[in-house]
Amino acid sequence: MAKPLPADSVGLVEPQRAYFEDALPLDCGRSLARYEMVYETYGTLNAERSNAVLVCHALSGSHHAAGYNSLDDRKPGWWDACIGPGKPIDTDRFFVVCCNNLGGCHGTTGPSSVNPETGQPYGPDFPMVTVGDWVRSQARLADRLGIDSWAAVVGGSLGGMQAMQWSIDFPDRVRHAVVIAAAPRLSAQNIAFNEVARQAIRSDPEFHDGRYQSEGVIPRRGLMLARMLGHITYLSDEAMRAKFGRDLRKGKDDFNFNYDVEFEVEGYLRYQGRRFVENFDANTYLLMTKALDYFDPAAQFRDDLSAALDRVTASYLVVAFTSDWRFPPSRSREIVRALLDGNKNVSFAEVEADEGHDAFLKPIAHYQSVFATYMDRVALRVGA
Repeated sequence: MAKPLPADSVGLVEPQRAYFEDALPLDCGRSLARYEMVYETYGTLNAERSNAVLVCHALSGSHHAAGYNSLDDRKPGWWDACIGPGKPIDTDRFFVVCCNNLGGCHGTTGPSSVNPETGQPYGPDFPMVTVGDWVRSQARLADRLGIDSWAAVVGGSLGGMQAMQWSIDFPDRVRHAVVIAAAPRLSAQNIAFNEVARQAIRSDPEFHDGRYQSEGVIPRRGLMLARMLGHITYLSDEAMRAKFGRDLRKGKDDFNFNYDVEFEVEGYLRYQGRRFVENFDANTYLLMTKALDYFDPAAQFRDDLSAALDRVTASYLVVAFTSDWRFPPSRSREIVRALLDGNKNVSFAEVEADEGHDAFLKPIAHYQSVFATYMDRVALRVGA
């Protein structure tokens, strides 16, 4: 028998679909003639349509941010710690929207979708998409939902980059931007990590130049390795030491030359990799990491981030975590300084946390307090 749902959960939610017949021009020079987007909503849109919050997902996320799709679900949505009654994004006050981005593999049109021109999966023929493309597609979804302006656009990691892009591209449609554990662009080191992950996938014998669906196979080994590498970068040394240390599964060193799992951390990474393969598409992983690499709003402004943010009218909350070495606090401070250069309204919090980059997903008391306090300010503006 399914257990009762928590009192602070948004409960059972049903994914929704929006179909778009108008072509969407993309930054790569191509366009999507038609596409669909899968999304979920939580809470109630008020009569003034002023209490809507857009939640943007990170690289491997989806539209399922909170609650449960079934009473049999073992876990809730990926950001359930922050979305729900009485939580920082309080669904008693806000109408929350979260969609699966274009190129995704959770229902929105992407590489695993059927190309209407060929009747076969897009695979490697799916066009490259950017954070800017995602923002424009999300704006079309907002139009469809009758939302002229977001009370806030919120996201962590790649989701935070989308919130930043929203405030630049549609300044009159965003009143607050909440950018968590993000950066104004990737460092060379981060691009390098993404490239190694992509090469792990592309070198898998089952990849077939991205046409593995037509071959009836999955590049399991490559995708598993990519996830294992990525997962290491999401955790801090402190978190891994506390969780695993150098513990051996059998409590002793067997000098295993078959390279089977001996250390607990090895077993953990392999488990994470295997689980990821069952839930994610390899072409989507390639696409999403490239979108992450390409994100650089200052590039069109002679590498001047202050100039890129000049049109911003939204108030900002920027949050960083001390142990996040993938997007360290120094990168968040770059965003803050650029906003202050333009006399923008910005609040900044650096949260002590051992969880590394994944801290933005965790129910850390200080983090949730800062987040909730800022969202209280947002709610006051909409009368929620």
